Amino acid sequence: MIRVLLADDHGLVRTGFRLMLDAQPDLSVVGEAGDGAEAVDLARRLRPDVVLMDLHMPNLDGVRATELITVALPEVRVLALSTFDLDENVVAALRAGADGFLPKDVSPEELIEGVRVVHRGESAVAPRLLTRLIGTFVRASRTPPAPTRQAGLAGLTEREREILVLIARGRSNAEIAAGLAVSPSTVKNHVTSLFAKLGVRDRAQAVIVAYEAGLVRPGE
Repeated sequence: MIRVLLADDHGLVRTGFRLMLDAQPDLSVVGEAGDGAEAVDLARRLRPDVVLMDLHMPNLDGVRATELITVALPEVRVLALSTFDLDENVVAALRAGADGFLPKDVSPEELIEGVRVVHRGESAVAPRLLTRLIGTFVRASRTPPAPTRQAGLAGLTEREREILVLIARGRSNAEIAAGLAVSPSTVKNHVTSLFAKLGVRDRAQAVIVAYEAGLVRPGE
């Protein structure tokens, strides 16, 4: 059972999240906080597995609360949430120790999966935010891919290369499947294959390779 602490200054939002998460057989909401200070206090007392942390709260904002929690309780994972998906908010949350960042308008399925992903020790960042971040910091003309990844790129099939470009443009597997008129499982198989060929472990690394190779460029 994954124990979740909710931190949001809107009671209706917390109620919605609680209903959504408690409906899952492997998730349980163990507490609710209405501001950052309360979130830090409850995290210390309840020791949840994951904290769903709104970044914009009174008294103590979510970024500072995240920093305090992750420093004092490194075993607690934080999944940051915000209505505003500005790059500086994403960067601030991740630098504070958050394991992921999702906008509040994600689907229930994406939010639930995000909780599970960060609990596994992986990073969960919404594709559209991930590509904006990487596009800001990566410049294809300055950092060519490593030789092993160049070989991997050369070994991609036409469909794998097409999917890599779509990943780099922020498309989820479901969106890629809909756009290409194939099943999500087919897309997942292609993604697994291209990850193996490129020697990358996740979407973030795949996006970086795509930018470095010039398959996509910042601002596209």
